[in-house]
Amino acid sequence: MNIVVLAGGLSTERDVSITSGTMVAGALRRRGHRVVLLDVFMGYEKDECDIEALFEQGYDFTENLGVREIIPDLDKIKASRRDKSDRFLGEHVEDICRYADICFMALHGGDGENGKLQAAFDMLGIKYTGTGCLGSAVAMNKGITKSIFLNHNVNTPVGECFVLDDMKSGGIDMWEHFPCVVKPCSGGSSVGVSIVEDKASFIEAMNEAFKYETEVLVEQYVKGREFSVGVIDGKALPIIEIIPKCGFYDYVNKYQAGRTEEVCPAELDEATTALIQKEAEKAYKALQLEAYARIDFLLDKDGKTYALEANTLPGMTSASLIPQEAKAIGIEYDELCDKIIEVSLKKYN
Repeated sequence: MNIVVLAGGLSTERDVSITSGTMVAGALRRRGHRVVLLDVFMGYEKDECDIEALFEQGYDFTENLGVREIIPDLDKIKASRRDKSDRFLGEHVEDICRYADICFMALHGGDGENGKLQAAFDMLGIKYTGTGCLGSAVAMNKGITKSIFLNHNVNTPVGECFVLDDMKSGGIDMWEHFPCVVKPCSGGSSVGVSIVEDKASFIEAMNEAFKYETEVLVEQYVKGREFSVGVIDGKALPIIEIIPKCGFYDYVNKYQAGRTEEVCPAELDEATTALIQKEAEKAYKALQLEAYARIDFLLDKDGKTYALEANTLPGMTSASLIPQEAKAIGIEYDELCDKIIEVSLKKYN
C-alpha cells in the first residue's frame, strides 16, 4: 500500500508526534509498504512535487528528532514556514494524502486530534486511521467526555469546567474540594496539569493551565493506582499499570526513559481485571470511538474504578502504552501498525 504517516503539527505534543511518526513509518516500511513521512503543518516545501517519486524514495522529513524535556517553541516553528501562511495544512499535503491508500494519523493534540482534520479529510475523500470527526471532537474535550461518562454510567471523578472569564469574575472561588487536579480541557501528554492541595496553589495551577487553553477542567483528586487500557476494534487489550518513580505521570515522566515503571499485564486479580476492561470497552462505545483508542483509569483502595479520559490517537513511541499492551498478547510493534490500518479501513466498507 501507499501510506502517508502524518506527524508534527502545531500542538504542544509536536515532539511526541514526530517520534511516533518516525517509528510507525519504519514499521510500515518493514511490512513492505511504500511510506511517506510528512509534517502536516510544514508539508513538502519544494516547488516541484513528484508524488510518485516521494513514495518511491520513502520521503521522510525528520532528522532523528526526539522528545525533549521542554515544550516545543510553536511560534518559532510557525515563523520557519516557507509560505508564512496561517493555514493548518502545509504545502502539497492534500495532494500527497489523496494519492495514498490511507493516512496513518501519528498526530497528537490540537488540530490533529480534535476532529477538525478528520472532518476535512472526510470532505476530501482521504482515508485515515483512527476515530472519525465526531468521536475525536467529543473525546478531545475532557469536560464533554466526563458528561458522557456520567450519562452512560461510566464512573469518573467529580469535576467542573471553568473558562478564562471565571478567573476575572471570581467564578473559580466556588471550587472548595481539595486536593484536586487542574488540567487544560483539551490538552494531552499532561501538559499544564497540576495536583494541588490548597486554595493558593489552586490559583497558581489555574493560571498555568490557562496559558495553554481558555477552558480548564478541575476534578477531585483520587488517590490510587493508575492504569491504562488500549481498545482495538472494540476489544480491550491487557491492562498496563503506570508507576512514576517521582511525582505523577506528567510530560517528563511520560517520555523520558527511566522515569516511570510500567507493568503489563498489570498485577490485578481476575475480577478487577475484567471490571476495568469492561469499563474501557463501555467508555469506548459511549464516546463513539472507532478503530482504536486508549482509556485511562484510577483504582482506589476500595477497589472502585474511575475513568479519567480517552485518547483517540494514542502515542506510538518506544515508551508508549498501547504497543506494550499489544506485545503482552503477542502482537509485535510492526504488526500492530498494520492491524491499526486494517481495523481503520473498516470505516470505509
